[in-house]
Amino acid sequence: MSVSRAFKVLVSHPTVPVAALELLRSRGAETIICQSVPPSREEILAKVPGVDAIYWAHYQPLNAGILDAAGPQLRAVSTMSSGIDFVDIEEFKRRQIPLGHTPGVVKNAVADLAIGLMIAAGRNFHAGRGEIETSKWVTERIDWQMGHEIRDSVVGFFGFGGISQAIAKRLQSWDVAKILYTTRTRKDNDVDFKAEHVSFERLLQESDFLVVAAPLTDQTRGKFNAKAFELMKRSAIFVNVARGGLVQQQDLCEALSSGQIFAAGLDVTTPEPLPADDPLLKLPNCVVLPHMGTQTWKTTIEMSLLAANNIINAIEGKPMIRPAY
Repeated sequence: MSVSRAFKVLVSHPTVPVAALELLRSRGAETIICQSVPPSREEILAKVPGVDAIYWAHYQPLNAGILDAAGPQLRAVSTMSSGIDFVDIEEFKRRQIPLGHTPGVVKNAVADLAIGLMIAAGRNFHAGRGEIETSKWVTERIDWQMGHEIRDSVVGFFGFGGISQAIAKRLQSWDVAKILYTTRTRKDNDVDFKAEHVSFERLLQESDFLVVAAPLTDQTRGKFNAKAFELMKRSAIFVNVARGGLVQQQDLCEALSSGQIFAAGLDVTTPEPLPADDPLLKLPNCVVLPHMGTQTWKTTIEMSLLAANNIINAIEGKPMIRPAY
């Protein structure tokens, strides 16, 4: 079934890849593009009335206020994101408005970055650069800036979905000692990664590298707190590529400052953007990136096309490719 009439799509960000906009237009869409960067809620509310679909390409709250402003003719919404903790999903369910997102396609880019953080934090990249910048580069000490290798290590995952499994796949050739993971239930395909389902407590106690790649929910919010860090090895490297809200950030800062854990690599923080004077940025054993997990051209274009196809399918009366509920 093809689209029977032209339909209007509000696009919330002006730099959505052209390929996605061309795809929408080729299927009959009139694209109404917001021009503000960062996106202005005022502009969105002014342009959204009467549209048939919303292409949400940023992380501001997507809730009843937006849906009310759009009007009862609204037939589809897709985010251009994997995580949807900023979306009022229950409101979408109540109104029975199809909601899509873009998981899956992000896994490879985020996996690459996660392994980069494992290496950068474990091998003191940030501290080493600091030694150069302060003229403290030492050449006559054997034990200077000693770090930890991935080889022969126990790598643990909190969450074992697409991103964690993409990391685990890459690690198959890294000679790791063991892969552990914690999820609510065991994954049927964990044997493909030689991974073992374990309790949260055991994950904390045994992991040399602990990678967080789980959704932010009421159950996971603040999961990594002082009590959790106390159970980890003093040599452990903590990596978070999920959401900053899974971590009690002050507790992490104290664990790093006190030597409770060895180092951390973070692509996500609370808040975002992180203020330049945040205590985490003063720590030599904490590598912090500005939420760059999906920031590659290949993945961003794939995300944009998936979001567009979610909308096209819903407008054509078909199931979204990646529905959020």
